[in-house]
Amino acid sequence: MKILALDLGTSSVRGLVLDADARPLPGALARRRVVLTVGEDGAGTLDAEGYLACLAECLDELAAGGHLRAVQLVATSAQWHSVVPLDHDGTPLGPVLTWLDTRPEPAPGAAGPADPDAFHQRTGTWWHRCYWTMRLPWLRDRSGGRVARFAGLAEYVLGVLLDAAPMSLSQASGTGLLDLRTLDWDPEACALAGARAGDLPELAPAGWRGRLRPEHARRWPQLADVGWAAPVGDGAASNVGSGCVDPTRVAVTVGTSAAVRMVEALPAGAPPPPLSPKLWRYRVDHDHVVTGAAYSSGGNLFAWANRELRLPEGPALDEALALVPVDGGPPANVRFGGDRPPGVAPAGSGDVRGLSFGTTSVEILAGLMRGLCDLVAADLALLESRVDGSVEVVLGGGALAASRWWRTAFGAVLAPRPVWHQRNPEIGATGAALVALGRVGDATRLADIGRTDDTASPS
Repeated sequence: MKILALDLGTSSVRGLVLDADARPLPGALARRRVVLTVGEDGAGTLDAEGYLACLAECLDELAAGGHLRAVQLVATSAQWHSVVPLDHDGTPLGPVLTWLDTRPEPAPGAAGPADPDAFHQRTGTWWHRCYWTMRLPWLRDRSGGRVARFAGLAEYVLGVLLDAAPMSLSQASGTGLLDLRTLDWDPEACALAGARAGDLPELAPAGWRGRLRPEHARRWPQLADVGWAAPVGDGAASNVGSGCVDPTRVAVTVGTSAAVRMVEALPAGAPPPPLSPKLWRYRVDHDHVVTGAAYSSGGNLFAWANRELRLPEGPALDEALALVPVDGGPPANVRFGGDRPPGVAPAGSGDVRGLSFGTTSVEILAGLMRGLCDLVAADLALLESRVDGSVEVVLGGGALAASRWWRTAFGAVLAPRPVWHQRNPEIGATGAALVALGRVGDATRLADIGRTDDTASPS
């Protein structure tokens, strides 16, 4: 069996083909970088139609290489929190707001939930600019009343390609509008969002499968009769791909952004366990939830430093970093892109302190990376307080796969916990495939983890 896994990320869109155990097949990877537009006003947007074109190019490349032959399932990992306003015919009325966009704010005089704590326990979220409760009224006000409905990036893309594209429970939980227990839209959250009948996507039932529209089946005939599973939120997919699917093992993932997360079993209708005021909770699927904290900074810290600080390149950078102690580098506040919920610090809140004329660009980079380690350590302690004893930690994501120094720094900051490294950089795609196959329970056995000082290069 072969599985086509799509990863709808913030900095790139990728398609790769996996075997029956969700392991990537050699050479079967297509990737296109996408342009994330950021602004001093806190904007963080993607062009919806351009993004779809990049995905189509990935599928064309895989088809041309013969990699789509014998594919029997398509799975998708997609970024949480995105939203795009659509016209009656499904045409985007503006760019896609990503998780990075900090501009949405309440309308003058708008009030939040009647009982904020009960709302947080019920939906796993807050009345916050990251969620549709605040984003939909803001977008509607800016569109002049032309919005017919709203969709996430995944629903827009799949809505063009497939015969139908309902929203998965995983993606719906990232909107802040889903009741995690009833698995339906939460009435109070919808009221806060001003969501009327027809404004929101339909919710996908368990086991849902879509099919390509005829015109796209002609373009990719190898996928004409293949079922497409409902998308999985990228954070949830990364936990599964890291083999972190029970409370004994926590995932720390650093891609463009970063997060620390724990997965627990929670069937529909079961009351969720109490949730810390500082942590969010979303759905993995109908039977599992994921709890954690996220940060707007991750691999984008390196991208900024590489662009602005004239860092050494390739092996020279690794050699220079090796000379910096893991507690070295100037202290840094890494909130360059502002806070993720529940924090409200705006974009531009980052800073680097204690610089001297002797401070090098590599030391500044080390300080930035260490600053993220410290944020993760504080929130990991909150997650760990919910279980008896300590937990294991698995590091994953492209940024950590590329930096031995960063893995070592995390290992030092998170000690004495056992800290492992997931060598596969495509954990989101792998995790989405295991969810689609109904094999979440197999994730720990299939995970390819090693020591944090492993020198294996990402594929």
